[in-house]
Amino acid sequence: MTSFQAACVQINASNDLDQNIASLGRMIREARAAGADFITTPECAAMIEVGRDNIRGKAFVEAEHPALAAFREWAVETGAWLLAGSLSVLLEGEERLANRQYLIDPTGAIAARYDKIHMFDVDLPNGKRLRESNNYRPGADAVVTPLPWCQLGLSICYDLRFPHLYRDLAKAGADVLVIPSAFMQVTGEAHWHVLMRARAIETGCFVIAAAQCGEHVAGRLSYGHSVIIAPWGEVLTDGGTDEGISLAEIDLTAVGKARGHIPALEHDRDYQLIAPAADVSTAAE
Repeated sequence: MTSFQAACVQINASNDLDQNIASLGRMIREARAAGADFITTPECAAMIEVGRDNIRGKAFVEAEHPALAAFREWAVETGAWLLAGSLSVLLEGEERLANRQYLIDPTGAIAARYDKIHMFDVDLPNGKRLRESNNYRPGADAVVTPLPWCQLGLSICYDLRFPHLYRDLAKAGADVLVIPSAFMQVTGEAHWHVLMRARAIETGCFVIAAAQCGEHVAGRLSYGHSVIIAPWGEVLTDGGTDEGISLAEIDLTAVGKARGHIPALEHDRDYQLIAPAADVSTAAE
C-alpha cells in the first residue's frame, strides 16, 4: 500500500490533565471515524502548565502516566496508529523531565519513543524569556521508525529550526516527518509555514505537524495552524486557529517523484570553511 490517511488533532490544552485527556479521546475517535489511519497530536498533548513546581508536580513516570495509558487504550479501541506528540515524563534520578513523544501501534504497544533534542531557550520579541532546559533534559537520540506504509522520522517543535536533523532523518530512510508543536503565536506568525514547507522541500518528505492553539494558562498563546505538507511543498491541509481535526491523504509516490526531480539528498559534498580569525583580544574579555 502506497497511501494512507493522516490526521492532525489540534487542541487548546489547559493545565487540567483529566479535561485534556477527555478532549483528546473525543477528537481521536472523531479522526478515526473520518477515516484516519495515523492520528497525531501536538507537543504537550495532555497538559500545558507553567512554573517548575507545577510542571513537575503534574508529571508522571512512564509506567504510571495516565495520558500514556489513555493513548494505548485509544489505539486498541480505534485500531489506528497514534502519535502522542509529547508528554512530560519523570525520569529516575533526574531533576529535569523528558519531553517525550510516543508512537503507539493498534495493539496498544509503544512502537517508538523520542525525547526532544533541542530546548526552547529564547528571548522573544514580545519580551518573554523562556528556558525549556530549566525543566526538561535534552534528548540525545534521533529516531526513524517504521509505520506499515513508510518510515517515520520523529521530532518535536523547536527541532524544526535545525534542518540538519531532518536531513539526517531523511538520509536514514524517513519518508514522513512528524513535527508536533506548541508554537508560540509571535513566532508562528513569522516562521511557522515557511519553516514547515522548507523541511518538506529540503528532504522530499511529507511533514505532519499537529499544533496547540489558542490561549493557555498564564496567557500563553499558541499559533495553531496544524499542517500536512507534501514533499514538493504544497500545503495539503491547514487547521486554522481553532480546535479541530484535519486530514490528508499521504500518497508516498510523491516522495519518489520529488526526490527524482531534485535529488539533493544525494548531492552532499565535503568543503573547507574559510572565515575570519577570531579577535583574540575580544574573545578573552
